[in-house]
Parts: sequence; C-alpha cells; structure tokens
Amino acid sequence: MASKHLSLHLHPNPHSAISPTTVTRFLNTRPFPTSTPTKLYVVPRRCLSFSPMASSQSTPFPNFNDFEPHPTLTNDDLKPTEPNQRTLSGWEMASLWVGLVVGVPSYYLAGSLVELGMAWWQGIAIVVLANVILLFPLVLTGHPGTRYGISFPVLARSAFGIRGAHLPTLLRALVGCGWYGIESWIGGEAIFLLLPKTLKQSSLSQFLPWLGTSPLEFACFIVFWSAQLAFVWRGMEGIRELEKYSAPILTILTSCLLIWSYMNAGGFAPMLSLSSRLSSSQFWSLFFPSLTANISFWATVALNIPDFTRYAKTQTDQIIGQVGLPIFMGAFTFVGLAVTSSTTVIFGRLISDPIQLLGQIGGIATKIVAILGISLAIITTNIAANVVAPANALVNLSPSKFTFRSGALLTALLGIAFQPWRLLGSSESFVYTWLVGYSALLGPIGGIILADYYLIRRMNLNINDLYSLSPTGAYYYSGGYNLAAMAALIIGILPVIPGFLQKVGILSLLPHTFVIIYNNAWFFSFFSAGILYWILSSFKGKDKNSQPIDPFLPAAAS
Repeated sequence: MASKHLSLHLHPNPHSAISPTTVTRFLNTRPFPTSTPTKLYVVPRRCLSFSPMASSQSTPFPNFNDFEPHPTLTNDDLKPTEPNQRTLSGWEMASLWVGLVVGVPSYYLAGSLVELGMAWWQGIAIVVLANVILLFPLVLTGHPGTRYGISFPVLARSAFGIRGAHLPTLLRALVGCGWYGIESWIGGEAIFLLLPKTLKQSSLSQFLPWLGTSPLEFACFIVFWSAQLAFVWRGMEGIRELEKYSAPILTILTSCLLIWSYMNAGGFAPMLSLSSRLSSSQFWSLFFPSLTANISFWATVALNIPDFTRYAKTQTDQIIGQVGLPIFMGAFTFVGLAVTSSTTVIFGRLISDPIQLLGQIGGIATKIVAILGISLAIITTNIAANVVAPANALVNLSPSKFTFRSGALLTALLGIAFQPWRLLGSSESFVYTWLVGYSALLGPIGGIILADYYLIRRMNLNINDLYSLSPTGAYYYSGGYNLAAMAALIIGILPVIPGFLQKVGILSLLPHTFVIIYNNAWFFSFFSAGILYWILSSFKGKDKNSQPIDPFLPAAAS
C-alpha cells in the first residue's frame, strides 16, 4: 500500500485490553472450566470484615457457597480468579510485554518521532520517560487485580457504580476497536506488498477521495480483516500455540532487520548520525504532545492491566512483570529509530513505515518471510489485545444478548468504521490526533479508578457487592450510577475537546490555553478527574455500606 503510515508490524498494539482467556492462552492452561461450574470463594458480608494479612505465607482460601451473584453481572470471564488460576510469575508477566511491544505500531511510533525532526536519542528519551511515568499507574491499577482476582469491568463498578461501569468499559472498548482497524490495515498493506506490479499499477490502485484510499488497498484490508475473523470465530484455543511462539520469532526477525541496517549503513555511527532538524523552541513544542502520545500508547493496557494481574501469583510478581514495559519498549524503540535513521544513509530518504521498507529490500523470498512474520504478529496480538477487551465489554453490557463471537464481530465492524487508513495517513495524524486524542478518554477513567481505590476505599473492596444489584449494596449508588464519577469524567474530558476539534480542522482559532491542555491531554484529564472525584466523594462521606473484605487471595498476594 502506498500509504506512508505503518511501521514494522512486528507485533501489534498494546492498546487493548486483555481478558482472562487471553492470559490463559499464554499460560497454556484453561483457567475456566468447560463443563464444571466455577465455585466462588467468598466471605459473607455479615460474617467477616477484615483487611488482607501482611504475612508472606500462603493461607487457605475461605470456602463459602452462599455467594449468589446477579446473573446479569457475571459470567465465566467476570468471576474472580480462583487460587489454582494464580500461576503467572514475574518473568511470565514480563514476557507478555515482549509480545506486545515488538510490533508495527511501536516501531512506527519510534520512526514517527524521527520523521517529525527529532534526533534518535531524543526519540528514545521521550519513549523511555513516557513509559517510566506510565509504570506508576500501571502497577497501581494492577494491584486490585492481584489482590481480589477481579478484571477491569468489575473493578470499574467500585468507582462508577454497578451500571455506571458500562461507560468506562465501553469507552475503553471503543479505543480497542480503533486499534483493531489499525492493525488490520497494516496486515492489508503487507498483502498489498506481495501483489504483482502490474496489478499495483492498474486502475484499481487509483486513489478515491471519497474512500480515502484505493479500491485495491481497501480490498487487501478486507481480506486480512476477514482472515483474522476466522481465527476469532474458532476461539482462543485456535491461536494459543501461535501466541506461544510469536514473541521469539518476532524478536529474531527484529534482530535480523537491525543487522541488515547495520551492515548496509556501515555501522551504527552513520545510522545514528542523523541530527535533530528542530530548533530548541520547536523541540519543546513537540516534546509534551509527543510525551502524551507515548503515554497514551499504552494507557489502554494500563486501564485493563487487572485482566493480567488477576492471574499473578503475588504482588511482587505483578510489579516485576510491569517493569518489563519501559525496558522492552526502550530496546525496541532503539531498533525502530536506528533502522529508520539508517534508511537516510541507505536509500537517501527517510522511511518510517516498515511495510514500505520491506518493499525496498531483498527479493520475493525475503518479502514472504517478512510478511508471514508480520501476519503472525498481527493475528496473535490483535485478537488478544484488541478483540477480547471490546468483546468482553459488550458481553458485560448484556450477557443475555452478546456472546464472545457476536461481540468480536461487532468489534471488527467498528474497526472498519474508524477508517484506519486516515488515522495512519501521516505521522502527525497518528501521533497527535489518534494517540493524543483518545488519551483524553482514558486519562480520566484511570484517575477516577485510582482515586476511588486508594483514597476513598483504602484498597478495601466488598466483593459481594461488586456482583450485586441490591439497592443497599456499596456500589449501587443512585440507581447503579455514581454521579460523582460521571461528573468527574465529563469535566475531565470537556476542556480537551476544543484542542481536538482544532487538530481535526473543525476549529481554526483557539485560545492558546486549550492548545496546551490538548497537548497534555492525558496528564490534565487524569489528575483533574481524579482530584475532582476525590473531592466530590469526600463531601458525600464514607459509604456506610462498604465493608472491607478480601476473601479471594492468600496473604502473599495482598
């Protein structure tokens, strides 16, 4: 495809949420029974009220059979994990990040910074700094997942209410749909690369303004989109082995690309000799929106990290695993920046799109191997990270109307509606419109959830009430909605909207204050919404129905 967007689709996006089934696939285990009903271990509210012990020794799990969650609030994906499902070690948590980091979006994000005029070391510094900052909300949000064995949709009920939790989960799902479309478009570009030259020069390759791309490129996109859907329809078991081996295969392919660049550019010195084309003022004008974009790149997973950490053995394991993000992201960013910089030396022009780069190197055999690697990355990661979360959000919305398959199908259709070829039309649209734009949605959700869990609840949740529609439940609030959280979410998003409208061309003139707010959308929305929610909740006073209990985890995990 002639678009100049993507990047080494070595492994797709992160941005997306991962469900229990996804983690299961990685662990090569079956966390949810197929025929035997799951038995939940819960402490009745009137019997026990305590905080988790600090002992490092594992204690037996309480076993109570009178826990009866409301049928509209639970299914196998939403039930708390049982003791025998807590098998994820710190190393395994870190390994999950390898599969997520090594991908085209990560490569393209790094290359985009160079394309915008930064030096390679400036790009790496921004990426590493962003991921170190994100490490804090990542670990903090992962804590309740490990402590209580609950997923993101269930955790959101604490702050937003039993019914209100649908809003943050659907917003998160919407971003996942967009990423699904982006990943599928990258796969379509890979198919386009293999087409005969005569076909690529035919009338079918002519750009259509109303479509935003050519019919041939769109057809390649639909072909790859449909191929992925076949795997989704078979379920996660169908790609479990592919996921298991994808990370090392992609790491090898990435290393081969770096070696190729090193040899053809004459070493690292010429590769990294590309200096910044930005003045000091220009660099700082790009620094903060670039930092925000890099934070929002993984802000999706930072929200859904309980879907991972609910399988961690202990809090120590989940923390060690999260540290892998800035390490692996920094290493892969170096590869992306080094290879992108080397294209100036090798070809005389900057090529930030790995798909386009593959079209310039090697013969048909090299292209086929590379395309297979890219396809492997897309199929395994896109399904895991960008299908499971939106599908589960829809199931959570209405378990009686949506199944995983129907939810996945709707996710895929919405991925087309996002028109990913426009999002990837340029580095600026990808970084400053897509990434910065959706950070305004995810930032306030993260701030509200963390303020609720740490400042309001003091890390104590009532598991029974998280699955109850009783009006007296701790999280029922006003008809199932926490108005304080809703208000904080809206107020956190509103100030960012003018800057977004200017970025997409709807507004032309805008006070500089709104430009600054938009360039720092994640920071502004995260802290403003979190602080406002804390203040509003403090005025309401402590919910007398909220009783701290921790029935699921052994002391070591708390």
